[in-house]
Amino acid sequence: MSIVRRSQQWGTFARMWHVFDATWQDPYQSSQIIAKYLLGRHKPISHPMNRCGDHVVVINSSEIALRGDEWQMRVYFHHDTYHGGASWTKAWELHKKDPTMIMKKAVYRALGNNLTRHQAYARLHVFLDDKIPLEIQQNLSSQIKQLRPVPQRLDQISPEELENFPQIVKLPETYVLT
Repeated sequence: MSIVRRSQQWGTFARMWHVFDATWQDPYQSSQIIAKYLLGRHKPISHPMNRCGDHVVVINSSEIALRGDEWQMRVYFHHDTYHGGASWTKAWELHKKDPTMIMKKAVYRALGNNLTRHQAYARLHVFLDDKIPLEIQQNLSSQIKQLRPVPQRLDQISPEELENFPQIVKLPETYVLT
């Protein structure tokens, strides 16, 4: 085998490092995409018995967004293997204790019940903010696109931009709100 073909093969089977920004993203929809990268299903050489998955670094997991009233309604089960050790924790309580846990549980569930689930899960790195250790930053090679755009807050908009924003109705200055 020539050196060129060998380097192509090495490049094909090499593990890449991807970064995903979880700011204002639904963890259960995002986990489907992250699981695809962890299992290597985004690669053309993908096969169920082929372990060609990549590493995924998830940042800003403390700023995830759940839909509707899922913060109060979604619960997580945990059992500590002792008698009477079963507990149900609401999403907001779990997120308050550990901001990375909801994202980790969502990805673990999205990986499915296959034999490579634990190896793929070991390649997931979740951080609660955008501070990534230097040894991981050096390995990053691409970014996974977010599912929905992050809205801009009103305090981030400049006063000039607010003044130039088109108005639908121009109220008179003598108008009084009741």
